[in-house]
Amino acid sequence: MKEDIVKKSNLSSPSKKSQEGMTVKKEKDISEWYAEVVQKAELADYSPIKGFMIIRPNAYFIWEKIQENFNEYLKKKNIKNAYFPLLIPESFFRREAEHAKGFAPELAWIEKNSGEEGEKLAIRPTSETIIYDSFSKWIRSWRDLPLKINQWCNVLRWEVKQTKPFLRTREFLWQEGHCVYETEKECDAEVLEILGEYEKLCKELLAIPVLKGRKTKNEKFAGAYYTTTIEALMPDGKALQMGTSHNLGQGFAKAFNITFKDKNERIQTPWQSSWGISTRLIGAVILTHGDDRGLVLPPKVAPIQIAIVPILLGNKKKILKKAREIKKSLNEYSVELDEREEYTPGWKFAEYELKGVPLRIELGPKDLEKNQVVFVRRDDGSKEIVKIKDIRKKISDVFEKIHDSIYEKAKKFLYSSMIKTEKFADFAKAIEERKIALAPFCEGESCENSIKEKTLATSRLISNEKSRGKKCVNCGKSADFFVYFAKSY
Repeated sequence: MKEDIVKKSNLSSPSKKSQEGMTVKKEKDISEWYAEVVQKAELADYSPIKGFMIIRPNAYFIWEKIQENFNEYLKKKNIKNAYFPLLIPESFFRREAEHAKGFAPELAWIEKNSGEEGEKLAIRPTSETIIYDSFSKWIRSWRDLPLKINQWCNVLRWEVKQTKPFLRTREFLWQEGHCVYETEKECDAEVLEILGEYEKLCKELLAIPVLKGRKTKNEKFAGAYYTTTIEALMPDGKALQMGTSHNLGQGFAKAFNITFKDKNERIQTPWQSSWGISTRLIGAVILTHGDDRGLVLPPKVAPIQIAIVPILLGNKKKILKKAREIKKSLNEYSVELDEREEYTPGWKFAEYELKGVPLRIELGPKDLEKNQVVFVRRDDGSKEIVKIKDIRKKISDVFEKIHDSIYEKAKKFLYSSMIKTEKFADFAKAIEERKIALAPFCEGESCENSIKEKTLATSRLISNEKSRGKKCVNCGKSADFFVYFAKSY
């Protein structure tokens, strides 16, 4: 496997390999494998603008399923969807110093602005500042709280690193939640609840296991009081941040003059949170579950859940008639009946495997005689003969088994890839071997930068395990926590 998955592919430089079937083995060259799956499974295309991508329908369908899933939660919690402007005045960023400093390198400014005072305008990298300007006008009393808003939008961060479809692009899609509370306690509770919901989404929708916890001070969101995160491990041994939930404290409220009168008519400063997930989750699905034949999709997010492939030999009309009846009986699923005669069954099988279709149903002359079909699972290739009358009641069980199987496989990989270390030599070796290293750490900024310089690893999150008098793995000072470290994108 290559050292860096982002080196091989640039969004402005598509591969010129054959468009038929996979040609690269995942373990041999995961970077080229990933690029090939993205293109051949029709997930994304290359943009004429460097660092940007075109999200094709197969991938956008996955994003829609993520939106549907999370919107259900938002409605239950009375968090309202809204939309705010794309352009943000320069002065808004400067109101919160740490936030401004953190995002300064990634800001994209429009060359010709339309600001009334000639003020520079940036394309949003995140929306705290533009949203909180509105919050300062909307909040007056404790009766206005909690204020809970979510936005589905695109953002632009002018990455200087190499880009990779879904994993790291200059423009991407996401949701960003922004809530305002009277007390720190309420804010803390919501921050952790949202993080748990993200973890649940990854497990129950995408079949991806994650680690959950707080970021170190050095890695927290710019301007936040603290940041919590969920982290997954990809097959190349790199950690991927899957979602974050931040307690912003009162800093932004003070910067944007957000205040409220409490029940005793006293002016108070509220507590704020922000949280988000992005189209990066699609990249995680591709990397986590895919194999040498292409994409492997969890059934709940597959654009085509079932492909019916009739083997058109013998009495074709009877076979097609029965295949159409089967499709009609499965109207609660996304089903494609492949009636094409110009392609062989084998060619069709490979095409649906490449696109990650969870279940293939084969129906040939002998199957028709016996009133049966053959179920073929995409995840493990296993086959099962099923009576036609039992198809409907069998599918939900098969889909559940597929989801559980790919989740458990990913979970086994995650936990087998973690190594607990207390000596720097062992720590460096674990990182070199593409593992997650759990080590006692002092949480010092300079120490963390030193670790990154020496090993290219960054802290991912703080473990629940206390260090109990241990010494920092790098500097030898007293360590308060055990922290997970790994290379990342």
